[in-house]
Amino acid sequence: MAVFAVGKALRELLEGVIRRQARCLLIDPYANAFMADLNAPPLEWSRKDKTELKQGVGERKYELDSLCYPIRLAHGYWKQTGDTAPFDARWKAAMTLVVKTMRVQQRKDGPGPYSFLRESVQSTEMMPNAGFGNPVKPVGLIASGFRPSDDACIFPFLVPSNLFAVTSLRQLAEMAHGVLHDLKLAEEALSLAAEVEAALRKHAIATTAEGTIWAYEVDGFGSQSLMDDANVPSLLGLPYLEASPDKGLYARTRAFCWSGRNPWFFQGTAGEGIGGPHVGMDMIWPMSQMVYALTSESDAEIGRALGMLKGAARGFGFMHESYFKDDAKKFTRPWFAWANTLFGELVGRVAVERPGLVAGK
Repeated sequence: MAVFAVGKALRELLEGVIRRQARCLLIDPYANAFMADLNAPPLEWSRKDKTELKQGVGERKYELDSLCYPIRLAHGYWKQTGDTAPFDARWKAAMTLVVKTMRVQQRKDGPGPYSFLRESVQSTEMMPNAGFGNPVKPVGLIASGFRPSDDACIFPFLVPSNLFAVTSLRQLAEMAHGVLHDLKLAEEALSLAAEVEAALRKHAIATTAEGTIWAYEVDGFGSQSLMDDANVPSLLGLPYLEASPDKGLYARTRAFCWSGRNPWFFQGTAGEGIGGPHVGMDMIWPMSQMVYALTSESDAEIGRALGMLKGAARGFGFMHESYFKDDAKKFTRPWFAWANTLFGELVGRVAVERPGLVAGK
């Protein structure tokens, strides 16, 4: 994580986000979106979903990473500022619920309480098997209903999100011990992290002609999906999330992700990068190019990624969700907040760590 001075106004903003995230988690740990006004009705397309839609929830597509990102923000804030003000009884209750939810979604005692069905012509908009997802063998991994892209998982054990969970649980354990002084919560988080990490080693590594790599999704029975998606957590983005424990394994996985061996990698006259089922074939997500740069140690790779990003946004001023591999003027969503924010992070980091790559540009 790049180190930047945190001013009073920014600290107050981040503290507010941490408190808001804790409040939302306590409303529903299975939700992926909440309304700005928690008294407002859910998003229009969610109102007919067959799931337990609670007041204040915008959409209820359960993603494992939605339980991890609040820990990542809280831990980063604490490490940068030393401030413990946001970590009150509500935050502790939210973190306790996070660990409990992850335990439930190991599915050792059945599929758990969460299910999701939606009327749609797109199969990625709903979970199979009456809304509970495809079957899994309870091997210690944590199930996710949906990917970070909001697309339903094929095999519910989403590997990059489980790797992210291992890192997040250890960060939570550090805070439970050092901030909350709750040894029980710390021990529970560490125990779960160790169990998930061991299960990943046993069930989530795939053998290919080019060597072993991380699979993208598995089911515990032996089925594996070999691909990567542009949205983060992704296999490409593991070091960005500090979730890459084996450098050699990641290096081989990275080479797979950024190649034609990944069915969602596209290369054309307008650029190259990873897309995903959410938008469809031949559509490159600038987010993948940003993650490629954020996880690279090569000036040449970073410079190339910056060039492609600049070219894709030329004439528009903002980063898009995706663009056609042979024509960047054919794109989805003229404004995509996640991509624009991640681009800002990339430029800020490069300006600090590799200023020569952005000087005069």
